Amino acid sequence: MISRFRARSAPSEAQTPATVVEPAMPTPVIELIPAPAAPPEVDMLDIKLRLHSRLIDEIDLSKLDRLDEADLRRHVRLLVGDFAKSERLALNSLELDELASSIFDEMVGLGPIEPLLKDDSIADILINGPWQVYVERRGELELTPIRFRDNDHLLRIVNRIVAAVGRRIDESSPMVDARLADGSRVNAAIAPITVDGAAVSIRKFSKKPMGLDRLVEVGAMPPCVAEFLHGAIRARSSTVISGGTGSGKTTLLNALSSAISHGERLITIEDACELQLQQPHVVRMETRPPNIEGKGEIRQRELVKNALRMRPDRVILGEVRGEEAFDMLQAMNTGHEGSMATIHANTPRDAITRLEQMVAMSGMKLPADSIRGQIASAVNLIVQVSRLSDGKRRLMSVSEITGMEGQVVQMQEIFAFRRTHTDPDGTVHGEFRASGLRPKCLDEMIRRGITYDTENFNPVRVL
Repeated sequence: MISRFRARSAPSEAQTPATVVEPAMPTPVIELIPAPAAPPEVDMLDIKLRLHSRLIDEIDLSKLDRLDEADLRRHVRLLVGDFAKSERLALNSLELDELASSIFDEMVGLGPIEPLLKDDSIADILINGPWQVYVERRGELELTPIRFRDNDHLLRIVNRIVAAVGRRIDESSPMVDARLADGSRVNAAIAPITVDGAAVSIRKFSKKPMGLDRLVEVGAMPPCVAEFLHGAIRARSSTVISGGTGSGKTTLLNALSSAISHGERLITIEDACELQLQQPHVVRMETRPPNIEGKGEIRQRELVKNALRMRPDRVILGEVRGEEAFDMLQAMNTGHEGSMATIHANTPRDAITRLEQMVAMSGMKLPADSIRGQIASAVNLIVQVSRLSDGKRRLMSVSEITGMEGQVVQMQEIFAFRRTHTDPDGTVHGEFRASGLRPKCLDEMIRRGITYDTENFNPVRVL
């Protein structure tokens, strides 16, 4: 009896697992039920990237381009809604509308670089193929995480830009200058002249034109130099702004144009219109490349010749780079004083040499001393600008052409920036000083009632 009772009340070790495991089996199933639940926070950036990639793959953008904006917005909103359902995204109606609007702007705008165009701190956008996009902020280049899906995606964006201004880019014409709707300048190059995909450079258009006051604030020049240039432009001194690529030539030209009277008729000539003149009477003209048959090209020289028949008070060339230099000098010498232009050159003396070479390109068989005489009588001031090693753009020199001596164009420097030292971080320090020479154009300024403190020409003072 004792042994039978012990067998019932104290089971053996072999029987123990069977009696313990059976009731415990449902427990892990209950614990695993909440595991598949989605997290409450949704990564909107990841959603946008995935949705845009999917839309690019699934949608024929060429067909969508033919729809008006309202229909296209509705179509994109439906596609975004379907995507949200298929991905089981916990988005409310307002979030879906915001997502659809963002995707729409990316599709009809400039794709992945649309946010860069809206960033006012960016001056240049440089696209080196579909997977490398650089921007320039405060004179410094930095790589962005922006990417295109592939080169075809990038080419669609480029074609959208050039088609908007009536230009084209293809294998037979693989380079193009164009502009965006806001005036930003665009240069694009594609295969076969580029190896790693399309290369696009965008010089952004400032929404607020930078005047002389603003240039003084950022340290590009001292107030007395800005005042002198303002007075010289008012006195109709013909001016050439010289500098390298990205040195701020066009920005300075825009700023100096504020000194021109609103009663004058201005004609601007550019490859791609980007000047922001504030006068009410402005006629803007731009060149035209040849068509697919190689015909129909209109160069700057033809536009300059035509401009002289349009009764301009001043002719303003965005950039002189070729044979149109001869016609520009003729305009400055024949009643269009105060005309302005920019030119690529490293120093004021180099600017004169380049002008001489470009006049020779016009095919006019003029002797060298005759060309130099034209330059000496047509151009009054050469303003040199530069982008320094720290990324800052500064006015480096204001020089005046005083005439000819023998066969040499005589020039005197009025103001100049001199470097003093450079910090370890690359910041450049320096000072502006006058040369002590009194400019000839000051007499014309006085005759026109423009006052200027001659003490600013004292070479001892730091301006």
